[in-house]
Amino acid sequence: MIGPTHRERVLLALEHRETDRVPIAMVCSGITPPARRQFERYLTQKRGTSVERFLAPLVDIRSIRPAYIGPPLPSGADIWGVRRAPVSYGAGEYQEIMFHPLARAENMDDLNAHSWPDPDWFDYASLPEHIAAVQRDGPYCLMASNGNIFETSWYMRGFQQILVDFALNPELVHALLERVTCFFEEYFRRILEVADGRIDLVFTADDIGGQSGLLMSLDTWSEFVRPYHARLNRLIHAFGARVVYHSDGDVMEAVPGLIDVGVDVLQALQFDTPGMDPRVLKERYGDRLCFEGGISVQQTLPFGTPDDVRREVCERIAVLGRNGGYILGPSHVIQAGTPPENIVALFLTAASRPMPSAGPAAPGRAAKSKQAES
Repeated sequence: MIGPTHRERVLLALEHRETDRVPIAMVCSGITPPARRQFERYLTQKRGTSVERFLAPLVDIRSIRPAYIGPPLPSGADIWGVRRAPVSYGAGEYQEIMFHPLARAENMDDLNAHSWPDPDWFDYASLPEHIAAVQRDGPYCLMASNGNIFETSWYMRGFQQILVDFALNPELVHALLERVTCFFEEYFRRILEVADGRIDLVFTADDIGGQSGLLMSLDTWSEFVRPYHARLNRLIHAFGARVVYHSDGDVMEAVPGLIDVGVDVLQALQFDTPGMDPRVLKERYGDRLCFEGGISVQQTLPFGTPDDVRREVCERIAVLGRNGGYILGPSHVIQAGTPPENIVALFLTAASRPMPSAGPAAPGRAAKSKQAES
């Protein structure tokens, strides 16, 4: 009997229906170059394969984005004028922000004087060809990215400064968030129009959680961040796609609000934080929300044994996978020093573990609140 395709497996899970195995993805994830080199050597020596060939039959979601065709960008700069520079961590390097272009903005004139990106800077017309190329090895579930409204805004302004602005200059913050949201609305509208139903997921993000709770009060989030994501999510839903929302950290307090603004899949699931509990998430919100991620890149993958990894994978599937609604993956990027045996254990255990028997029927698939989407 032929099993579901990659795309069918993901869509069945998102409908809370039975699948042959848990879908696997690397949403807002990947493998850092030092870890990937080590993993490549291990696979070549032990399994006679490469990272790409190992992952291809296991990972069910592929990312799609239009090529940049806009004006040349200065070295280290992005389309928003934010500039980054490499910072070494020994085995590799991260790109850290070194210049916030709106750090000194004081009023609307300063915002108007900024050089804002144009959605015309991307080649949407070539997306069908790109999609066809990806699907030759599929069909995969396709995901467009990356709508990070608050993050993009503070990248330009500076994190500390935008928190001060919430209290002292709210008009400026709203104007900044409005500009960013308008860009993402048009960017994703063009992507989804050209894709014509072939993109099922849109990745959005804003890290609003730290290790011990939200980075801002829930009231502040509701006033400044929530309405803009609600707008973007409405547009995404209008094209029949689902919203995947990423935040690191402890975001348990914000989950009801995220559901209200139209988030379909909560991504990252950083269960190393004291406030994040997979059982509580599933029991309270599993009838209205799906989940992606959940395998620790802070503790289990880098510092555990293969048995520890297998145990965590099985626990996540048993809890979050019951009655569907779960896509398994690393909680974030797999870090340098992670043993290759642990990476293999993650993927092979997920691919071979039976799905849990269906539990008691949920007390009705509660309709998502439209309060914030109205």
